Amino acid sequence: MGVLLLLLLRWPPLILGAAAHLLLLLLDCADSTSHSLRYFYTAVSEPGQGLPQFITVGYVDDQQIDQYDSDTKEALPRVPWIRKVEKEDPQYWNTETQKSQGTELAFRESLQTLQNRYNQSGGIHTLQYMYGCELSSDGRKGGYRQFGYNGRDFLAFDKETLTWTAAETEAQVTKRKLDPDLALNQYSKHYLEEECIAWLQRYLEYGKETLLRTEAPVVKVTRKADYDGPETLVCQVHGFYPKEIEANWVKDGEVWQEGTLRGLVAPNSDGTYYLLLSVRIDPEERERFRCRVEHDSLEKPLDVAWEKEPVNLWLIVEVILGVMAAILLVSGIIIFIIRRKQSKKLVYKAASTSDQGPDSFPRVSYQPGV
Repeated sequence: MGVLLLLLLRWPPLILGAAAHLLLLLLDCADSTSHSLRYFYTAVSEPGQGLPQFITVGYVDDQQIDQYDSDTKEALPRVPWIRKVEKEDPQYWNTETQKSQGTELAFRESLQTLQNRYNQSGGIHTLQYMYGCELSSDGRKGGYRQFGYNGRDFLAFDKETLTWTAAETEAQVTKRKLDPDLALNQYSKHYLEEECIAWLQRYLEYGKETLLRTEAPVVKVTRKADYDGPETLVCQVHGFYPKEIEANWVKDGEVWQEGTLRGLVAPNSDGTYYLLLSVRIDPEERERFRCRVEHDSLEKPLDVAWEKEPVNLWLIVEVILGVMAAILLVSGIIIFIIRRKQSKKLVYKAASTSDQGPDSFPRVSYQPGV
């Protein structure tokens, strides 16, 4: 395990992990605009159906930038703008492939070491590693390094104290190896606060057309009446970018928390985000509530109230004309059917009175000439 840590801590990270998007949703904060560079590694003791034994993925904000796995054995770009790095270093992807292959071997060895440490002879086991940095618009910097084993916390780096925190008894062995290595721990802190931030800013410049854009939210308030008297107002906020947003219900201008439900900020298929939040209220106080939204794309907070849907006169006219057309069509069909039946009866009656056989005609003697 110590060998793996030394390799990972000393190599500049340029590739990243697999079920990472859910982690991005959980790790992102919404109090101020921020950008992040994150890496995720996963190793599995046995190959599974469609799952490689080792995979790394990288993200800038919520965009996956590259990937390496044990099936392809190659570090590959996952977003067009990341290929701009090749202009500065034509061997960039070859270098990253070689580093990733070495990391894969180290992970497999460390996974076997942990299985022995936990006295596990078989079964499927996982070793995960995630690390990265974050830069807020106010200049604050954040960073983390953390290991997990079989879905549980195992070991985490504290860059303020330059020590490692063991979450499991079995992790104490690794902690005792790493804590005394002051040079390595100082480098870890330096990397998270300086090198990682520099790479983040570099990537933001490469992908600024998408990563640094702003799109204003569209806000709409709807209402749903409940059977027991109260009603629910729902604030729909969608189509905004970046992800960070502040949305609250306010009553008489003050933030209102009672009876409120807030969903997670979730991605749309077009790369923007949406958010839903609701509040349960007394219908008589409806006019006192507003949905307040704050976002980088807005010059000032946006307060939106529920509004009764306006009457669409053109729609009413179209409906009336449609109904009248339907009535005329049905009436025409009925008249056509009635007249057709009547005509059939007249034809039948005429035929029945004229067709009486040869004996019904008056006999006239043949008289040649006149």
